[in-house]
Amino acid sequence: MLRRSGGGAGLLALASLLGTERLLLGSAQASATNPLTPRPTHFPARAKSVIWLFMNGGPSQVDTWDYKPELARRDGKDYEGFDKKTGFFTESVGPLMKSPFSWAQHGQSGTWVSDLFPHMSRHVDKMAFLHSCHTDSNNHSPALFMINTGSTRMGSPCVGSWATYGLGSESRSLPAFVVMSDPLDRGLPKGNANNWGAGFLPSVYQGTWLRPKGEPIPNLKPPVGMGYAQQRAQLDLMARLNRHRLGNSPIESELNARIESFELAYRMQTAAPEAFDIQREPEHIRRLYGLDQKHCTHFAAQCLMARRMVERGVRFVQIYSGGMENQRSWDGHEDIVGNHRGFALETDQPIAALLADLEQRGLLDDTLVIWGGEFGRLPVSQKGKNPGRDHNPHAFTYWLAGGGAKGGVHHGSTDELGHKAAIDKVSVNDLHATILHLLGFDHERLTYFHSGRNFRLTDVAGDVVKKILA
Repeated sequence: MLRRSGGGAGLLALASLLGTERLLLGSAQASATNPLTPRPTHFPARAKSVIWLFMNGGPSQVDTWDYKPELARRDGKDYEGFDKKTGFFTESVGPLMKSPFSWAQHGQSGTWVSDLFPHMSRHVDKMAFLHSCHTDSNNHSPALFMINTGSTRMGSPCVGSWATYGLGSESRSLPAFVVMSDPLDRGLPKGNANNWGAGFLPSVYQGTWLRPKGEPIPNLKPPVGMGYAQQRAQLDLMARLNRHRLGNSPIESELNARIESFELAYRMQTAAPEAFDIQREPEHIRRLYGLDQKHCTHFAAQCLMARRMVERGVRFVQIYSGGMENQRSWDGHEDIVGNHRGFALETDQPIAALLADLEQRGLLDDTLVIWGGEFGRLPVSQKGKNPGRDHNPHAFTYWLAGGGAKGGVHHGSTDELGHKAAIDKVSVNDLHATILHLLGFDHERLTYFHSGRNFRLTDVAGDVVKKILA
């Protein structure tokens, strides 16, 4: 009797668990009922998740990762033939300006790094550098849209949305795509949520923005007086009504997204608070990230939270350092020393800790970490009491680590002054094609039919940068 009843109870429990995970359905049927069902890639993926560390405002490549001794030799001299319209402030163009930071070589790769990054410099042999990136705009909003969506116009799906559209989600209880912004009253990046929007893809693929203060996601707790059973009954009724509508109009993809968003919100009530609770981490991990250091506590918390989320199956995490503009971001028009020194101090230790922590947990092999901004900065000074640097769309540096990126390699180069990408240029389309390749996708085949044609992240361009692949 015990064997029979125990076996029956076990099968009921197993059936309940399989039903919750949609594993009782065939893969095609599961995909039809849940747009976030995990899907196969075009070929074996090297990365299954992405953490994009976005240095909002445009960090200066010639003051961070792109060492230019010729710039020091010609410091204070006029830049003959320079187009003053390259940057944003045409009336404030000064002479060539050397990097005000000291430089040294690090790692077995001998990578030159400025003294802005004493912690990250220890990990250069994990990083694949793209020194010859360039973009299409010298203005923040269109440049942000370009680097995030592949288009300078708002309304296109961002990289995170394309990734979750292609991959689905490994987590049934957390968003597939999460975004964290600067919490120090600096505002959102220009363009706001358009930078992590799903565009014409179903809205279930858009980024979930975590509020920088207070509860990361509002309304996670049920209303007062409503129990989980009552809430479950409401959701079941809404799902039946929506699916009835879907049966009469199966092309309404947004209905599936709406159904899944309700279900995800219900499951997040218990899963999200646990995932966001970094106090569960041991003290030595919190100290590793710098949670005990006032100057970087906020970014340390976000990096640690990112690790906890990819550990729990979140596909794409994007963290913005810096807010709306100018001195509130890496937009060093004035006082490049104070601007970059301040933001580097906030981010250096947490990012280094993230790389070390992912590696020690065996997560770096299949987590792609990306560092960069929307454009670079000019080798000439921008005049002022404390000189800075204006926008430069012609050259900027990105690095990738883990997730199939080859450590300690350098692809492409700028000219001797760091003004323009000169050798093995990397467009934004190329960067996106490379990211999708590491996630297991042929960027030409990951498409979505919209307005009469198939669209893709890389539009009609893009080549994978094979040199940085492990």
